Amino acid sequence: MIASWLRSLYSLFFPRCCVVCGTPLMRGEEYICLRCNMGLPRTNFHLREENPVEKLFWGRIPVERAASYFFYHRGSDYRLILRALKYNGCKELGEVMGRSMTSELLPTGFFEGVDVIVPVPLHRKKKKLRGYNQSEWIGRGVAAVTGLPMDITSVSREKNTETQTRKSIFERWENVEGTFILHNPERFTGKHVLLIDDVLTTGATAIACAAAFTGVDDIRFSVLTLAVAGQ
Repeated sequence: MIASWLRSLYSLFFPRCCVVCGTPLMRGEEYICLRCNMGLPRTNFHLREENPVEKLFWGRIPVERAASYFFYHRGSDYRLILRALKYNGCKELGEVMGRSMTSELLPTGFFEGVDVIVPVPLHRKKKKLRGYNQSEWIGRGVAAVTGLPMDITSVSREKNTETQTRKSIFERWENVEGTFILHNPERFTGKHVLLIDDVLTTGATAIACAAAFTGVDDIRFSVLTLAVAGQ
């Protein structure tokens, strides 16, 4: 009872606020208020065959399915979700968003046949600086809802690439070429791998990550990101 009273007192002076609109969160809300959650610009690409995200990977990797949860527009307040996740230390936000995203996709069969979740890794220097890999925390949310195993050791990022934010399409591809290395490839023979990342623009990073699996027999991929760059 004392602990509950102290938590209430703390919340009175230091309220938890929505990362999108900044209003204090109600009990039961996590990071994003109900109003902002309802207004989230969902893509609903998981409901569409041959959706625009899936098409990015055609002819490049053996893709089964691909989708992104919401549109990322530079001028939108929803960009603050990604900023909080990547730069403000809100790693748990990744798990919360991962659970929400997965709960919506699960009834559609998006995860059927997937054997293992592989979050796109960060370079060790960048991970040390940030303290965590945001894609791994999104993957935790996906794993919590689906019950699928997550592998965070078999793929490593050996090239410490520059940020992709202000690069052209060509520069993005050049920046991530040969970036990832696969360890113990025999573990993935015949597997359906779900690649998880935070933001999708050209697909260059996910394709470079998948390229690390070159030579693995009967490998298949699905790709899922939290956000996709909007028009």
